[in-house]
Amino acid sequence: MTAERPLLIVNADDYGLTHAVSRGILRGHRTGVVSSTSVLAVAPAFATAGPWLADAPDLGVGAHLAAVGEDPPLLSAREVPTLVDRRGRFAPTWKAFLLRDLYQLVDPADLLREFAAQIDAVTGLGVTLSHLDTHQHLHLWPKVRRVVVDLARAAGVPAVRVPRSYRRRPVAGGVKRLSATLAARARSAGLCVPADAAGIDEVGSIDVAGFEAALDGFLARGAVSAEIGTHPGEAEDPDRDRYRWGYHWGAELEVLTSSRARHAIDQRGFVLGTYHDLARRHAAVAGP
Repeated sequence: MTAERPLLIVNADDYGLTHAVSRGILRGHRTGVVSSTSVLAVAPAFATAGPWLADAPDLGVGAHLAAVGEDPPLLSAREVPTLVDRRGRFAPTWKAFLLRDLYQLVDPADLLREFAAQIDAVTGLGVTLSHLDTHQHLHLWPKVRRVVVDLARAAGVPAVRVPRSYRRRPVAGGVKRLSATLAARARSAGLCVPADAAGIDEVGSIDVAGFEAALDGFLARGAVSAEIGTHPGEAEDPDRDRYRWGYHWGAELEVLTSSRARHAIDQRGFVLGTYHDLARRHAAVAGP
């Protein structure tokens, strides 16, 4: 029997951030190699760009759960008081969130309520969620991890994204340890995770050489499934000025719609898919 080709998920983060980001992700799917996206329900363009997903039925759709960042929560400050400041705003970064949590200022019940509201907002678009993840990879952190895994199980979402780092530096070492724990806890809860991943080390700046190197790394490590996390968007986007992340959205979109990226995937024997495809493979291995 011929072995299945390794599964590659190319996930585009932050759908709904702006209209140009959302259009770029859809173009990356229709004319490129984007096979999956994570939807940011708290983002300004979510309400108008969310319904566009109905015209992309083959695109895997997950919820990009936020408890940090520039945009406010869906729930009121009264409903999630430990997640917001006096202005009703999230902590701006994962570092600020972790500092609050180290002082025992974050109530997991508030995380549960806000994340559940965001999941409801995305499923309200009429999509079946393929995965959960978090803005700024916050679910690597133990308190957030527990909430996300519990919500995935309760909502029947089959998979959780697990970022991985291969750089040699202190932060990367922490990511490696937290990623291994997240993957183990997700699997023990019956959820699917890919065997490997890339994108966190190259966040916002993946070029063609980096894309090819990620694929080569997966093959060298013997991964039967893998994900590349990306951030494509249309190059011209004044609405993105409020997000000073230093990302190169337009350049990433060019990479993901290039013939070279498609050729690299085919040449190395990968098959593009979604987290639903990953779940089907796991179910086939598990058997009846």
